[in-house]
Amino acid sequence: MTVSIIGIGLLGGSFALAIREKYPKMRFIGVDSSPVNGQLALAKGIVDEVMPLAVAVSQSTLVVLATPVNIIMELLPMVLNQLPAGATVVDLGSTKGLICAVADTHPRRNQFVAAHPMAGTENSGPGAAFRELLSGKNLIICDREKSHADSLTLTESLFRDVGMKLFYMSPQEHDLHLAYVSHLSHISAFALGLTVLEKEKDEQAIFDMASTGFSSTVRLAKSSPQMWAPIFDQNRENVSDALAAYIEFLQQFKQVIDDQNVATSLDFMQRANVIRRVLDGIEKR
Repeated sequence: MTVSIIGIGLLGGSFALAIREKYPKMRFIGVDSSPVNGQLALAKGIVDEVMPLAVAVSQSTLVVLATPVNIIMELLPMVLNQLPAGATVVDLGSTKGLICAVADTHPRRNQFVAAHPMAGTENSGPGAAFRELLSGKNLIICDREKSHADSLTLTESLFRDVGMKLFYMSPQEHDLHLAYVSHLSHISAFALGLTVLEKEKDEQAIFDMASTGFSSTVRLAKSSPQMWAPIFDQNRENVSDALAAYIEFLQQFKQVIDDQNVATSLDFMQRANVIRRVLDGIEKR
């Protein structure tokens, strides 16, 4: 079996490393616009060869689109056009509505599986890839009824093999939920980073005074802008609604602090503490 990884970064590279451990005889081809990424992926053993897109796709049983979501939209029709009969293409994008809409217009839609591994770090590129990234995490598959049974089974089997738990939903449900549980948290981290950098001009002082709480909260602000800007754009309606709700709570919190209303401040935080029970329950599943 030959797998092509289009975009050899954190997700695509980690997927390849995890599958290699399970199936050491599987062949991996890398495709990347950056020659440096290609060479690093070869050196790290993520892929066996680096090839141009068309050549790689023509030899593949499975093509994994692991680029930023705007590039996935551009590449998907081209890859489906060139895909061998019986082969499968799966995307790993963090938005699904527009990508699935593009796929729906293609006559070979059933060779495509829309997937989103709910895993990542603030780091990017093949150097950040590691084989344990996906283990124990969730994989969301959208519009599974539109994928050929063989393509769906292959995708499900490989991601289960690397330890992922599978969930199914529509692209619209996916994008709505992700706006709140993923996209909003990244925007919050970017905004916090900008706020602190704007007010604290002495960067050494930030480094000296930063606690673990600040570091963990702002960690996502180190994420790749090239990846996240297209995500925010493609999911802009849901992200805008999530931001509006978040800003409203921030304004309420500001008013409570301005009014020295300690009782209401305590109430806000106690209500928010319910998230601990929710997250603990999810981790125990």
